[in-house]
Amino acid sequence: MSASHIGLVRGINVGKAKRISMADLRALVEGLGYRDAKTLLNSGNVVFTAKAKPELAASRIEKALVAKTGVSARVTVLTAAELADVIAENPLAAVADDPARHLVAVLNSPADRSRIEPLFQQDWTPGRLALGKRVAYLWCPDGILESKLVAAVGRALKDAVTSRNWATVLKLHALVTGTEA
Repeated sequence: MSASHIGLVRGINVGKAKRISMADLRALVEGLGYRDAKTLLNSGNVVFTAKAKPELAASRIEKALVAKTGVSARVTVLTAAELADVIAENPLAAVADDPARHLVAVLNSPADRSRIEPLFQQDWTPGRLALGKRVAYLWCPDGILESKLVAAVGRALKDAVTSRNWATVLKLHALVTGTEA
């Protein structure tokens, strides 16, 4: 049975070396046999239908990116159900009142949660950190670029994470479900 998947390609269209048009990304994903590929924004977000497990789809997309475009980028794939859980289980929803300053750091593997747990020993005020099953929720009221919390999560997880702001997460969910964000 096919299911909707959300591919998050890390770091493309940042700088000159990793530029990929979203039309090329859609074509690449569909060329792998995945259906209904739709991209969101110009940042490497692609929604598609597949029978493959998310880990296999991520690996195949990563390899195809290198083979067809010469771009090496980490790909994380979630199912539509996982994305729905990320939204439903957001423990910072009542606090994070600006979606552009509320990040969801999607872990490549749920096992990577253990790499974030030491960060709970620090005070990130006025920011906040919370963990979900496969994500870390970050509230950065003073801005993402200035956030020491964002930097600490990046250091802890290195390339085992990709982040999207809450507005993008909601838009991806709307694209998957066919509803308005």
